Amino acid sequence: MKTRVKDAVQAWEEQVVALASELVQIESLTGREENVIRRIAAEMRQLGYDHVVIDKIGNVIGTIGNGPTKILFDSHVDHVDVNDPDEWELPPYSGALQDGKLHGRGASDMKASAAASVYAGAVIKQLGLDAGKTIYVCCSVMEEDYDGEGLYRAIIDNSLDPDYVVICEPSYLRISLGHMGRAVYKINVPGVSSHGSAPEKGINAIYKANKIIARVEKLGEEYMQLPAGERPSLALTKIESTAVSINAIPASCTLYLDRRLTQAETETSIAQELDTLVAGTDATWEVYDAIGTSWTGESITLRSFLPAWEIGLEHQLTKGCIKAYQALLGEKPEMYKWTFSTNGVASAGRLGIPTIGFGAGIEAMAHKTNEYCPVSDIIIACEFYSLLPAYL
Repeated sequence: MKTRVKDAVQAWEEQVVALASELVQIESLTGREENVIRRIAAEMRQLGYDHVVIDKIGNVIGTIGNGPTKILFDSHVDHVDVNDPDEWELPPYSGALQDGKLHGRGASDMKASAAASVYAGAVIKQLGLDAGKTIYVCCSVMEEDYDGEGLYRAIIDNSLDPDYVVICEPSYLRISLGHMGRAVYKINVPGVSSHGSAPEKGINAIYKANKIIARVEKLGEEYMQLPAGERPSLALTKIESTAVSINAIPASCTLYLDRRLTQAETETSIAQELDTLVAGTDATWEVYDAIGTSWTGESITLRSFLPAWEIGLEHQLTKGCIKAYQALLGEKPEMYKWTFSTNGVASAGRLGIPTIGFGAGIEAMAHKTNEYCPVSDIIIACEFYSLLPAYL
């Protein structure tokens, strides 16, 4: 089977790489992914997918087969902005193929893997690897600013109910077994406004917030002193205040906290931590809701408590990935955990679906100037995605 997969992918190698290059050339900021989604949908239809749908928030989902075992491959196709175009050696949306690399914004994060998964679906169908399987290839939207919400809506809105999910984020062809969770909290500190010339007549909300800020800093430092590895973290990342003018005492102050979560931590345990941070004050706290609009005009709300997740070495999905990797490359894969957040917070963290990560590209290149992806990674990822269903 390995030889058949390699031969099939080799026959389409030029088209796979060309699609990856073309996707990089299409700017697709979060909430503005329409052109890249429609291009992928057209490619899926041209490749003979059994069913292709663009759902109500703008994800594209291609389906192969209709068997009882359901496997979903997910790649987000939005990317962060380019704020330094003059510092790039090649234009950031060139999609240039030079020195064995695909260059441009989104090359590693993660349009290379998207192209690989799209063609893997075609290979799976061509070789009959969808026997007893349903293969979903999902290219999802709005991941960069709304972690997991695009994939969550793809699964829920379209009643996909996958048995397994593969997150195709860049892993440098390693197998990721999970990553830490992420939560964002708002602490609201009330004050009383007055004119800046008479501060004694008001209550400065920023000054009131100082006590809480000191507690946040202290707890964050305590977390940093824990043994290296998977450990929680806490950081104050943004401060806002409201006042009727620049010369008025602030009537309120809002603190935004970034909290990274371990497997053992729950929403209840973190709530107790937040209660302690505001204890003895009249401040209140809440989980931050990120609110936006998809390119289709659909409202998006992400409640920013995203649990950590991990899959065990003995899980059928993990074993299948190891077998597929060994069959293709003749060696054991490197196993690790991502240090960043992915759409796995939706599939594994929120929905409890067995999830694993494997993708083309270098995670350290994500969001960086002169981003690139090795072309050879794209082909190996396509082979891996194509062969995996045979082991599940």
